[in-house]
Amino acid sequence: MSAEALRTEPKRINTPVTNGDRLWNDLVATARFGGTDKGGVTRLTLTEEDREVRDWFVAACRALGCTVEIDGIGNIFATYPGEDMSLPAIAVGSHLDTQPQGGRFDGILGVLAGVEVLRTLKETTTRLRHPLTVVNWTNEEGSRFSPAMMGSGVFAGALSLDAAHAVTVGAALDAIGYRGEARVEPAAFAAYVELHIEQGPLLEASATEIGVVTGIQGLRWFDITVTGTEAHAGSTPMAQRDDALVAAAEIVLAVSNIARENPPGVGTVGFVDVGPNSRNVVPGTVRLQIDMRHPSEAGLDRMQAALEDTVRSVGASAELTRIWSKAPVVFDPSIVDAVRNSAEALGYSATDVVSGAGHDAAHIATIMPTAMIFVPSKNGLSHNEAEYTAPEECARGAEVLFQTILELDQR
Repeated sequence: MSAEALRTEPKRINTPVTNGDRLWNDLVATARFGGTDKGGVTRLTLTEEDREVRDWFVAACRALGCTVEIDGIGNIFATYPGEDMSLPAIAVGSHLDTQPQGGRFDGILGVLAGVEVLRTLKETTTRLRHPLTVVNWTNEEGSRFSPAMMGSGVFAGALSLDAAHAVTVGAALDAIGYRGEARVEPAAFAAYVELHIEQGPLLEASATEIGVVTGIQGLRWFDITVTGTEAHAGSTPMAQRDDALVAAAEIVLAVSNIARENPPGVGTVGFVDVGPNSRNVVPGTVRLQIDMRHPSEAGLDRMQAALEDTVRSVGASAELTRIWSKAPVVFDPSIVDAVRNSAEALGYSATDVVSGAGHDAAHIATIMPTAMIFVPSKNGLSHNEAEYTAPEECARGAEVLFQTILELDQR
């Protein structure tokens, strides 16, 4: 599918109705694989629980007439035939792994909505011109193996398969029987669309049904080590202290202020290690881990420069290291338009949003036209057992996904 073809005016067609109740039943059924007492899911990648849900997914897709391929990093590609098998497939999907004590919807909704689209195609005897592939990407969460978004990163060429296998992923793939041999190439796909819960509060707060995701924030991770002098808490006068924790506290406050001064940027100090961490000892060392995000590279540059100024100005020896960065992602305007058109055609309220969280779509956008669809998250919660998106909200997302597929198929 050429870029010119993607940008032509879509041909409207009547959309068969996806079955929201069936989708919800699948969400409930798959939550038993790693289900927790509090209604969440702990399904770390390449564990026995992950094998069980993968087996469920493969069986469901094969029952619908899909061919299933598994590549060397364990990504699963389930392809439903189109009228013209010489055309590249339209791809949809997400991931089935979760955080420890995670939720039932993060990633999982995108995969199961793809299965629901397949079922609707089959029961309504609707034929797409293009094949349709539903993808489960391996290790999106990164909670057992680093880095996150590993399967999509290998597929997009951002990470080598050998490097991924080197962190014992290869052995884990073998243990559950999901190290495949298929060589699936990006050229096999015309476009990629990922349905996901928002993982934030904006859609719910504005009572908006669909988020049209235009891109993903860039991020930079920093480690900071602050070095002071350990001393007795009782006998060292305040004026003569070299307190590493006081200096670190200035940095922590500065991270919050820097983000507020560069909207819509966000900044988080998510890890603090104090040494020697004793009540009656003035702290001598503090290690901080910092996450900064912004939709633009210029915004990230400003935030990093302000952080560097802060580190230089604190009254202690402090060393800053940038350990990882991910550039902002701008999704393909033609696919974004298809999502926007689909929400409008179905009568759903919609707004453009930029994703604050990373997704597999960030890697895939570097190799093919890509966009995302968001549905609301109750109270903005995610990576939490209380994560919840209502049945009707999940159903709307699946309908917009299906309509988007149909529009892209006709372009």
